Amino acid sequence: MSEPPPVLVVTSLYDPTADVVIRELHGRGVPVVRLDSGDFPASLSVEAEITERGLRGRIHTPSRTADLTRSRSLYYRRPSGFAFPHLAEQDARFAVTQARYGLGGVLASLPGCLYVNHPHRIGDAEFKPSGLAAAVRAGFDVPPTLITSRPDAARAFVERHGSVLYKPLHNPVYLVDGVSSVVKVAEVGAEDVDDSVAGTVHLFQKRVSKAADVRVTVIGSRVFCVRIDSDLLDWRTDYSRLTYAPAEPPRGVEAALHRYLHHFGLVFGAFDFCVDQDGRWWFLECNPSGQWYWLQTETGLPLLTALADLLERTS
Repeated sequence: MSEPPPVLVVTSLYDPTADVVIRELHGRGVPVVRLDSGDFPASLSVEAEITERGLRGRIHTPSRTADLTRSRSLYYRRPSGFAFPHLAEQDARFAVTQARYGLGGVLASLPGCLYVNHPHRIGDAEFKPSGLAAAVRAGFDVPPTLITSRPDAARAFVERHGSVLYKPLHNPVYLVDGVSSVVKVAEVGAEDVDDSVAGTVHLFQKRVSKAADVRVTVIGSRVFCVRIDSDLLDWRTDYSRLTYAPAEPPRGVEAALHRYLHHFGLVFGAFDFCVDQDGRWWFLECNPSGQWYWLQTETGLPLLTALADLLERTS
């Protein structure tokens, strides 16, 4: 009897969340092939053909070989990037693009595979303006938001709405005195807006007077809502000051969650909402690769079971 189809897990070497998922799948007798794009070509290789029946071939890791036509599902987390440090700069740039569009294109084209989530769909959903526009169409309440490179427009927006937050559109890590740092969400006044705004695009959003935050994790058809209480502007800046409790979404929110994910072709999403003093939920963002396992540790909600069920394709 042949081995059951494996789950492919595409992530970096150090990923505790992926480790937990893999242990759960192993406990269920589900084979797993773990790989990282950063391992290519040193310990990862691929052979793929496009035939009259579509794509076929294999991918090889040091310990496993996966038939590309028999992948049950693919859990795409946060793989490291392709790198060719042994090559000259120009040659490395060429090799990286070939690997990205070659191996990356193969992994994005597996027949009959359930993607959690598909890497191309993740890329689409990570554009914050697209996410906010999709949230409005899905039926969420979204705070008034301005995306601009014009100082006069930013200043007028702040004056019109009073309490306004600046939020980075994407948040790469950079070094300050050798310490990894990111740009933080911050409240801004009209006096803070100067001509430097013209240097790039910025996002300004009306601040909601919030009573709490809510993280909603959608895994396939299952929805897990967790209320997060703190006195922080951005709860992600200090986890030691947070308290958690399972929550029920207001009427209409669950259907809107699924409409949002369907728009982007996703089956997993980590949504952030803030709840105002009247109990109204305001959409802030959805991370298609967001963290979730710590919420199970804090609340006992069965998120791991739900994700393993989805990858095993029993739900």
